[in-house]
Amino acid sequence: MEMTKFNVYSTEGHLLVLVLLSEIFTLVLGSTGDRTQFFRNCRENCEHTNCSLDGQDIQEQAVKFYKQSIFDLITQWTCADECQYACMWRTVFAFFERGWPIPQFYGKWPFFRLMGMQEPASVFFSLLNFLMHLRMLRKFRSVVRADSPCYILSHIFGLTSLNGWIWSAIFHTRDNPLTELLDYACGYAIVLSSLYCMIMRMLHRYSLFLRGVITLAFVSYYINYFAYLSLSKFNYSFNMKVNVCTGLLSAVGWFIWCHQVRKSRPYFRRILHFYVLFALAMSLELFDFPPIFWILDAHALWHLATIPLVSIYYNFMIDDCCTLRKEKALKGDYTLAYIYNKNI
Repeated sequence: MEMTKFNVYSTEGHLLVLVLLSEIFTLVLGSTGDRTQFFRNCRENCEHTNCSLDGQDIQEQAVKFYKQSIFDLITQWTCADECQYACMWRTVFAFFERGWPIPQFYGKWPFFRLMGMQEPASVFFSLLNFLMHLRMLRKFRSVVRADSPCYILSHIFGLTSLNGWIWSAIFHTRDNPLTELLDYACGYAIVLSSLYCMIMRMLHRYSLFLRGVITLAFVSYYINYFAYLSLSKFNYSFNMKVNVCTGLLSAVGWFIWCHQVRKSRPYFRRILHFYVLFALAMSLELFDFPPIFWILDAHALWHLATIPLVSIYYNFMIDDCCTLRKEKALKGDYTLAYIYNKNI
């Protein structure tokens, strides 16, 4: 494909200004790039000139221009995707030259693609979260005995988190309806599992039947929520509210527990610090700004901020399980002593 240098002072440049200005007045608060006529025309012309009819394959005359790497092929960047990516940057540069706010495209900021990854910083930090959970889960297994109370709860949370962060990395590598669904659904599974673990921790001395009923209720609820996300039009606002409410329930439950045991369990500060710091990390999502160096945005920084918090949560679970086991052993000793004295 023959490429010519774009001259902003040419007739084409003047027409571009008029087109973009007209879009500025039709969009709300710093326009969305994919809604501009300039972007739509660019993408349509690119796909018509360079792509096969289904938009999958790059025509022979454009292969040298796009120069797809092995990573682009593995992550399945189609010709239509390449056109969208190229036109996104052309639109960004047009806005930038005129001093206009950097636009978003399909609800996302423009990111520099690296090794086939759409959002490389978020991918990298998601993988670091995965590795941190794996490391701390191994530490938990090496320190805590398998017969300790609530031993299984840490594994439920750990395995759910490992699964969630893997899908986060996949989604930020390539955004499509399937990876988006699994990222949001598995991300919510982490939040829901933390609530489940909190409730089961409070009820670990209650009957197995009661805990089984609650477990069945959680599983049924999550299956229904997953079906809702899968079968209906995705509602980002509703999903965020559900996540926040579930997280708040977990935090309130732990705060109440911390107040009740503040004199008997000094390690309560760990879970208290975790939720306070997690709330501060979540606040990064409020500071939405164009990516620094076209790679690092607020969402990526939130993923970065959660990495050191993982150790706080697992260290709390280690202390709690070890304490519960000591109490269980001590209670068993008292019971044996009582039986022995009674038989004498």
